[in-house]
Amino acid sequence: MREFGVDEIEPLAIGAWILGTGGGGSPYLHQLNVKKLYDQGHRIQLMDPAELADDDMVAVVSKMGAPLVGLERLVDPAMMARAVKMMEEYLGLRFRAVMSVEIGGGNALSPFLAAAIADIPVVDADAMGRAYPEAQMTSFAIGDLPMFPLTLADVRDNDVIVARAASWKWMERISRKVCTEVGSTAATCKAPRTGREVKDWGIHHTVTKAISIGRTIMEARRVHDDPVKALVRNHEGKTVFVGKISDVSRETTGGFLRGTATVDGLDDDRGHRMDLAFQNEFAVGWIDDEPAVMTPDLICVLDSVTGEAIGTETLRYGQRVSVVALPAPEILLSPKGLTHVGPRAFGYDLDFKSVFSA
Repeated sequence: MREFGVDEIEPLAIGAWILGTGGGGSPYLHQLNVKKLYDQGHRIQLMDPAELADDDMVAVVSKMGAPLVGLERLVDPAMMARAVKMMEEYLGLRFRAVMSVEIGGGNALSPFLAAAIADIPVVDADAMGRAYPEAQMTSFAIGDLPMFPLTLADVRDNDVIVARAASWKWMERISRKVCTEVGSTAATCKAPRTGREVKDWGIHHTVTKAISIGRTIMEARRVHDDPVKALVRNHEGKTVFVGKISDVSRETTGGFLRGTATVDGLDDDRGHRMDLAFQNEFAVGWIDDEPAVMTPDLICVLDSVTGEAIGTETLRYGQRVSVVALPAPEILLSPKGLTHVGPRAFGYDLDFKSVFSA
């Protein structure tokens, strides 16, 4: 257990935005909220998952919805804390700690908002090692752990409890429908996990990993190094394509941001074209109509100059981008994991092939 320092907020946000693979929501407003909470005197403890007792209860939180909506509706720490409190009251328990369902994007900071209000630590772990759009795309789902109950709170003072669901996919369908009805953005507390479950099935030390990635980018900028090359060099990445955004097509539907982006090649990739498909997060990329990179490899679209991640909601014509792949957590690469998060889970008739296996 250690105190999460105020100087770690920005690198966490930068690193989490990269790990978000286009989704998870922009961390900018979450970052401002955490800084404000620190200015008000709050302090947050970061807890190693190994410190959890087997019978400790851990709240698993996230902001649910379409990233594009998050650009207009501000993040509310009290709303995130309310989803946690609702779960405590419903089950008659007290949480030992809180963790994020995904380390990607703004959701990496969601547990910090709840932790500051509830005065409990944040576990250095998540259930994806990145961001994914649906409830069944977690390490807890891969481990066949229970998927209910779920609590959901929105800014209009609507509170919803999903007491039971037949499966992880049913939990996703029901909660997504509720989320869509309240404006495609809400705070959720997923099925509580025991300390034993977090230790056995969580993806550990991902908060620390995000901070490390953020610091790599910040240091590269400070010394006028290439941030994209620094990321690839220091975090086992691979540059897949470099170019300019020439077209973007997207729509918010069913509580997701879906669409495609086209990148015209520059430098060594001049004369080639990359097409990226996304459902909140980037799922598959084709170069000249041939599959080149796909989930669960992390597909990260970065500003070629600053190394800043670009979300699917902030893609714009003319942006100079580098498409970088980062390795996926081992559990996502298992045969069971691929049924949950491989390309077929997103509707693409492709056998997974990692860019790191070539």
